[in-house]
Amino acid sequence: MLKALTTAATGMIAQQNNLDVVANNIANVNTTGFKKSRVEFQDLLSTAIRTPGAMITQGTYQPVGIEIGLGVKTAATTKVFSTGVMQSTGNNYDMAIEGQGFFQIVRPDGTLAYTRDGSFKPDAVGQLCTTDGYLLQPQI
Repeated sequence: MLKALTTAATGMIAQQNNLDVVANNIANVNTTGFKKSRVEFQDLLSTAIRTPGAMITQGTYQPVGIEIGLGVKTAATTKVFSTGVMQSTGNNYDMAIEGQGFFQIVRPDGTLAYTRDGSFKPDAVGQLCTTDGYLLQPQI
């Protein structure tokens, strides 16, 4: 009985992870450039009670085996990079990417980062930057 509860618990944990990812997708439905995530599951190992081909009695062999699964686990969360709905914002500096690709931006420490959020604004010297102030690289 304890094994059954442990196996069922792995399913509940996996579904909680799935709900968390779906909730995050819903929370970000209006976030510009947001890419939803998808949960992938994996079967845990099975316990072999009887292997296929095992001898039952002299001259009689079991044609199929018995395996008891031990549950499920969350294997990965992957981003879905399909193109979303494009809409006009009225801002002359806003851009969108059709198909694959990212905008390259420079972080304050000089490292490069990538985004699909095309909400750009000119800074004090006229360079395009994100709403967080990260410069678009290369400048347009």
